[in-house]
Amino acid sequence: MDRTDSTPEALEAPALTVSAGRLDARMLRDLRALADAAEAADGNPPFSDQTWVELRTTDDPDRVRTVTAWLDHAPGREGELAGAAVAVSPEHGAGPHAAGVLELVVHPNCRSQGVATAMARELSDLLTSTPMQAWAHGNHAAAARLAEQLGYTPVRELLRLRLTHQADADAAAWNEDLPEGVTIRSFVPGADDAAWLEANAAAFAHHPEQGSLDQTDLDARKAEPWFDPAGFLLAVDADGSVLGYHWTKIHPGLDGHPPLGEVYVIGVVPQAQGRGLGRLLTVLGIRYLQRQGVAAVMLYVDSDNSSAVKLYRRLGFTRWDTDVMYAPAS
Repeated sequence: MDRTDSTPEALEAPALTVSAGRLDARMLRDLRALADAAEAADGNPPFSDQTWVELRTTDDPDRVRTVTAWLDHAPGREGELAGAAVAVSPEHGAGPHAAGVLELVVHPNCRSQGVATAMARELSDLLTSTPMQAWAHGNHAAAARLAEQLGYTPVRELLRLRLTHQADADAAAWNEDLPEGVTIRSFVPGADDAAWLEANAAAFAHHPEQGSLDQTDLDARKAEPWFDPAGFLLAVDADGSVLGYHWTKIHPGLDGHPPLGEVYVIGVVPQAQGRGLGRLLTVLGIRYLQRQGVAAVMLYVDSDNSSAVKLYRRLGFTRWDTDVMYAPAS
């Protein structure tokens, strides 16, 4: 759910269209332009990386549904894309308690006109048998109001932290001594895919999103323009087994803003935990990003992950923003 609290002049009622499965290249371009406009206005991307993967790759029409809202949309005319809502249902066999994910965005020029409500209700009518949870990226007041209107309540809080001055960090926390027998190297696409997927599944066995990534998901991310294997750091033992990793990301600057680094994901396999690898990989990844000329680094972390939050605060990260997940009130 996005921010929808601006007040432009009254607009005509949008025409809604529904797509199932992957989107074609033209629709993906339109959706990317819409998302970029919203991110420039709000400071938050409206769709997660995984949602983009599903929109590009998923053939199953029951897994991905997209509702788009168009202005001045009539036969023979393209119209203006005013908003989009994407629902990704759980994979088949995911279990009776698995929930899908809903994300929604409205163009900054088309807000406070009922576009978001119309799209959300259309998806609700389509997905009556599928439990859904909705992300509010930035948790703007309008998104919270829409969630309440639809009978959704907060169930998860994801903190967005930022590091801008390394000097603010606890110097001791930046010690990068390697544990005995551990080597740090960059990810090799293709050669390291299977080993990384296995390590990632083990490190995030408790995490329904990150832990379920498969080869298709990895390939989609490797195809992204931001993918840089040099900044995908692996900690390996003497036998070459992956013990942990830090996958970094650099967001290109938009509208004159400088590029932004991201601690994209860090994982340590269970048998290697307790050796300081998480902290070590965090520090090395941040230093890699800084060597690329990135002045600020951000990350996402669940608010209830107290050990990780404590580590990041020791390294100098401060709270920047919050994403909130909503689910239907029981």
